[in-house]
Amino acid sequence: MAEKPRVVIIGAGLAGLTAARCLHAASAGDFFDLCVVEAGHRIGGRVLTSEFAGDRIEMGATWIHGIDGSPIHAVAADIGALAGSASVPWERMDGFPSDPLTVAEGGTVVDPLLVVDPITSLYCGLMDSARDGDAPVEPKRPGVGPFLRRGLQEYRVSRGDKGADVGGGWSLEDMEEAVFALHEFAERVCTSADDLSDLDLAAEGEYRDYPGDHVTIANGYSRIIEHLASALSPATILLGRRVRRIEWRLGGDDGGPVKLHFDGGENLTMTADHVIVTVSLGVLKAGLGKEGGGETSGLEFSPALPERKREAIRRLGFGVVNKLFMEMGGTDETRFPFLQMAFAPPTKEAKRTVPAWMRKTGSICPIYRGSRVLLAWFAGTEALELEALTDEEIISGVSATLDAFLPPTAAAARVQRVKRSGWGRDPLFLGSYSYVAVGSSSDDLDAMAEPLAGARVSAVVPTPELLFAGEATHKSHYSTTHGAYLSGVREATRLLRHYVPKLCPSAAAT
Repeated sequence: MAEKPRVVIIGAGLAGLTAARCLHAASAGDFFDLCVVEAGHRIGGRVLTSEFAGDRIEMGATWIHGIDGSPIHAVAADIGALAGSASVPWERMDGFPSDPLTVAEGGTVVDPLLVVDPITSLYCGLMDSARDGDAPVEPKRPGVGPFLRRGLQEYRVSRGDKGADVGGGWSLEDMEEAVFALHEFAERVCTSADDLSDLDLAAEGEYRDYPGDHVTIANGYSRIIEHLASALSPATILLGRRVRRIEWRLGGDDGGPVKLHFDGGENLTMTADHVIVTVSLGVLKAGLGKEGGGETSGLEFSPALPERKREAIRRLGFGVVNKLFMEMGGTDETRFPFLQMAFAPPTKEAKRTVPAWMRKTGSICPIYRGSRVLLAWFAGTEALELEALTDEEIISGVSATLDAFLPPTAAAARVQRVKRSGWGRDPLFLGSYSYVAVGSSSDDLDAMAEPLAGARVSAVVPTPELLFAGEATHKSHYSTTHGAYLSGVREATRLLRHYVPKLCPSAAAT
């Protein structure tokens, strides 16, 4: 070829940087004219390691979901990012305790043997059944939420004694409901679904974690990002370059160069032979609004994406999950428990002092044992509301919550300041991660991953003009960093094999 094929990757998150590193490494950095354009002013995407009150924290991706066979764990181990230091603790370095303190609103400690353990076992058994693909799906109620509620109802029928008093004015049934609900709140965080009724039950059997422990990264998740970017020339990554519109098939049915239009006017453009799109599903969803001539913060395609891909974008779920970090003052902050909160039912609304945005938060806990930094997770409606509150409103709401659950001496350690993520209203993401919603299926994840072809180098081999990567394009590992990583390898491999079929055979399985 007279010129190198020009490849532009949109997004310097985990998927985009993985694709860039693979293309660079497999071709010794000399086969492609490679460029990564990033709308923001940092690399990493939804990976963002930060600091708060002297502790290292993760504003976005936090966990390696299984260590056996995980490519993220392998990278972290290779670069020494997993090796921690007792003098520099990190978020969830000690995992989760086996004996959290579960307290009902009003201050009643929930009996572990009577309520917490049986309900937790019930909930975990139901979700294990769903993830093993053994859960019966009702055509009229195909969501995870109804399945969980059926399981709880069947448990109550088998147990009896609904009205037994367990203290603090709580009936056994109300206490079981509240403990079951706190597990549902945690599921909303895990999946990003605002309502578990919208989370497809059948798809739970197709999602996969890697075996082994779930761990956090001692030296910060951003170390993975830095490692991926380190192989690339600094000139390869262009920050502050936000793509608004992609023109493709400029040569008609015979394809042609792809043209990118950036913020700042029609004269700010770039052409490429191939473009790998790694923007979030939220940005793609917003871009569909432009088809009707509306103004959105999304990404527009001209011509429009094929209907199969547009429908996949519409049907798949993309939710918001945010983290709230709280610095505690007072003298007893190092003794703060791993607190699970069982909220009172609506029938006791007159006694409520806890704000509504706190009432679907399952726990407040130190980020590691002894830390004076506490953490609570929020999903869906409450996550978006958290983004809109002032720091003062958040501190007031958290203080009211602690007063409602802990004795006065424990609650006296007040929140001094807070730090929260804001993925929902950030125009570069518009959410956190994807899920298979009721009405969609894993086929939509396959459709998300399909490349769009232009010119043909033979009668049967199309040239991939637009390629798609990111966690929302992986059928069994969506919503995860390892899913994003694998999708980047997949699309790099697709391009490498297009030009030199045997150049990167080892990535075929990914």
